[in-house]
Amino acid sequence: MTIIVETLDLGGTGPRVVVKDTIDVAGTATRASSQALEDAPLAERHADVVSQLLAAGARLTGKVSLHELAFGTTGINRYTGTAANPRFPGRIPGGSSSGSAAAVAAGLADFSLGTDTGGSVRVPACCCGVFGLKPTFGRVSRKGVMPARTSLDCVGPFAASLPMLVRAMSMIDPSFVPAQVPARARIGVLRVTAEAAIHKVVHGALSASGLPLGNVELKHFGAAYDAGMVVINRETFEGCGHLLQTGKVGSDIAGRLAAAGQTTDTALAEAEEVRRRFTEEVDQALANFDVLALPTMPDFPLRLEDAADTRAVLGMTSLVRPFNLSGHPALSIPLGSEAGLPVGLQLVAAKGADEKLLAVAERVLLNLYAGNDH
Repeated sequence: MTIIVETLDLGGTGPRVVVKDTIDVAGTATRASSQALEDAPLAERHADVVSQLLAAGARLTGKVSLHELAFGTTGINRYTGTAANPRFPGRIPGGSSSGSAAAVAAGLADFSLGTDTGGSVRVPACCCGVFGLKPTFGRVSRKGVMPARTSLDCVGPFAASLPMLVRAMSMIDPSFVPAQVPARARIGVLRVTAEAAIHKVVHGALSASGLPLGNVELKHFGAAYDAGMVVINRETFEGCGHLLQTGKVGSDIAGRLAAAGQTTDTALAEAEEVRRRFTEEVDQALANFDVLALPTMPDFPLRLEDAADTRAVLGMTSLVRPFNLSGHPALSIPLGSEAGLPVGLQLVAAKGADEKLLAVAERVLLNLYAGNDH
């Protein structure tokens, strides 16, 4: 499995951690799984999140692979090789934080760090059957993380259990204080488009949780998905467009990156207006509910052979990318299915309410597991 791209042994005796190779570790090169960065200089200092990890006693054991330049959703990488999906062989690991999710699923790390610009933590978490959190935008420091400038990207953890995910947040964010698990929480169920089998699993889990449910419709949801892509394209081109000159960017990424360079100022201004409207809409919904709930992905993860065309599979992010645009924290919870394939339950909370989001998720799981015991 092409997961670990650089073996490390830094820090203390705490949890074993690996980080996505867009996160600086002093003395190593940050290559973002791209041949175009094969001669990148060694980082002079740790990214803030790495310094936080080491200060908290974590043991940093490696840097892991990703979808090239963090600009894809499948995790397929023809340069470094594609990280195998440990729990669902033959299926994509998801991107762009493919190695981060696969490392946790394979038991190579107690938790890992990825980044999420348009679903790049939550999609691979769903594909590999682990927990993945996109924190509130700006909540976790991105200093020393590629790209340097972004209005969407968040560093976020993966773990095989919710308690370990909470521990991860406590280690990378000094302001994070775990919240008490609430006795009750009101869940707003978003009306979204997904395959019937996915809806069945998600609604089954929400019903089994025993928590009060209400229906929510966000009228700007589809527009937010499109606007998020506009912003991603502009910001990714600004951060990585110069690499096209090397001639070493993979053909699938090079084509998308060149097209991203055609994003107009008008399109960007329109996307920012959608951001404003959609953010207000989500804020209003969360004034009435503790969390919002929807699937993480609209369908089961694709088989590798069906995911070759990166551009054709962008719809995988249809249910996650809107919350990058709005900046709200979002968590993917792994669920099973009758087909033996992974499904993700996505929960979204108010900005800054990351502690509450994880506490409500714990209540959902406690009730769900208790219901399954009877």
